[in-house]
Amino acid sequence: MRYSGFARIDGTHPYRTAMPNGFVDYAARTRTGGKVFYFNFALAKEMGLIPQNHPDVLNKALSKAILDAFSLEIINEYDVIHKRHLKGKTIKPNRYMATRYLQCQHPDKRGNTSGDGRSIWNGYFKGKQGTWDISSCGTGATSLSPATAIEGKFFKTGDKNVSYGCGRADLTDGISAALMSEIFHRNNVPTERTLAVISYKDNTAIVVRAHHNLLRPAHLFRYVKQGNYAELKSGVGYYISRQVESGLWEKPPKGDKKYLYFLKNITHDFARIAALFESEYIFCWMEWDGDNILMDGAIIDYGSVRQFGLFHREYRYDDVERMSTTITEQKNKAKYIIQVFAQIVDFIITKRKKGLHNYANHTILKYFNESFEDKKNQCLIHKLGFSPDMNDSLIKDRPFIKTLKEFGKICSHFERAQSKKGIYHVSDGITSNAIFCLRDILRELPQHYIAGNSPISSEFFISILRSEYGTDEDVSLTAALKLKIKRFQELYFELVDHAARHLHTPTNKLMAELRDRSALINRYDRVTGDAILYVADKIMKSSKRLNMSSELIHDIFKEFVDQQILDPEHFKNSAHGHHHLKNEKANQVFDAMLKDVRDMRSGI
Repeated sequence: MRYSGFARIDGTHPYRTAMPNGFVDYAARTRTGGKVFYFNFALAKEMGLIPQNHPDVLNKALSKAILDAFSLEIINEYDVIHKRHLKGKTIKPNRYMATRYLQCQHPDKRGNTSGDGRSIWNGYFKGKQGTWDISSCGTGATSLSPATAIEGKFFKTGDKNVSYGCGRADLTDGISAALMSEIFHRNNVPTERTLAVISYKDNTAIVVRAHHNLLRPAHLFRYVKQGNYAELKSGVGYYISRQVESGLWEKPPKGDKKYLYFLKNITHDFARIAALFESEYIFCWMEWDGDNILMDGAIIDYGSVRQFGLFHREYRYDDVERMSTTITEQKNKAKYIIQVFAQIVDFIITKRKKGLHNYANHTILKYFNESFEDKKNQCLIHKLGFSPDMNDSLIKDRPFIKTLKEFGKICSHFERAQSKKGIYHVSDGITSNAIFCLRDILRELPQHYIAGNSPISSEFFISILRSEYGTDEDVSLTAALKLKIKRFQELYFELVDHAARHLHTPTNKLMAELRDRSALINRYDRVTGDAILYVADKIMKSSKRLNMSSELIHDIFKEFVDQQILDPEHFKNSAHGHHHLKNEKANQVFDAMLKDVRDMRSGI
């Protein structure tokens, strides 16, 4: 079987023409000694890189095609100065871009020296389902890394004394990113996806990533910071055309209206993703530079991304020189990013750059707030267990939404309640402990009500709701807490009764459906950021200790991702339940992975 599609991913990309000053170009050579540790067959089929009927097995020809396309190391400035690897048969004919974008951790705040510090854009692939961008992390130290900007010199790829500036990626991080990105994708969280992980004997890796459009807000923000009108306009035009080309946007109006169309679409995407992150306890470090997220709000760069088991509202990631935003601050950071986009659009239309403060009360921010609240409501309806069809109908029912908003406020009170222990240090930052698990009560209540136990006592309610972090003092049943528990159950019944009438369904039948759906949506053993690191480490170490074949590793990947799908619609026409790995030792590894998930279900 031929795999000619991989050969077309050769460094060429329309970004070069759209933003000719937006990248540093590098020659590259084949990096030898690589092995395809993981390959995302489902994504490759979706892209059109391999046929739909291709078995999920790595053969020699496919492995060679993957390694030929992606096992690369750039020839960087250090190599040129020291005349290393400048000639030879392994040097690729084309060059590869390290793209420039704004990064607030760089000394220069205008995007002149920042961007892809250890990544390149491999190119793009045009398939039947749109155009895909492909990039690789771990391909060598570029001149755009923070290390080069701070120390004022170029670094040799692989220099272990400079950490991030060495240009390599860690295998465990690559595995965890591959797992988490696919879990998010299968649970309808917008994200870039991992196409392949190539491993090397020193436990480094190249992580190949794909998305319909890998442009970040930061790619454009550098131009507005610099006042570069021509490339800013070209960049926005490029993004619009790519979204339309891939069938993600309708054809925009002509003239200046297309920029307003652009602004509305971007606002809609960011409002909804901010609401989804808050509802699903996803920490994604959004900042004023628009670096750690894609233009459509999709997640990129899993180094600082976490899925919390509970609403740990005080968690901050420590990035040495600064602390991250918290999960509750993400909404306003997303809103601030939209404010910059309003500035960009006005700049393009009027050809005059005004100060960002002029857009603090822009009308688009009202649309942001409305879209955010709408998505938050939809997320809560989903958590309760209502199907997408029911959700679409109920979201338009004003009396239902009025009750839902009151119910949501009590849910938020329980979610955000923190232990009296206060803020303390963890390995990568600071946090405080959430004392209640809202998912547990939403999962367990329907079953108790169906059994005739309604309402349940405050003591029993708290025993279900209480997290492993809640001390007796934290969850003491005060008069105020008892009133909240009582009102929570009253509103829950009101919502179900109203929905049953609205949907012309018997209440007991609807309650049974909510029970079945919420059992999966709010499942007990839901993977967290901490757990995924342990899981990835187990896969890496077990693959070596047990000398696992690539087929077995891929089976473990697939089974673990399937086990974390929380979307009931996914299982309507497919069986699910216990895993069924063929190899007994692999089953033992898999069981250990699931134990990690259960043990760390409440963490960060």
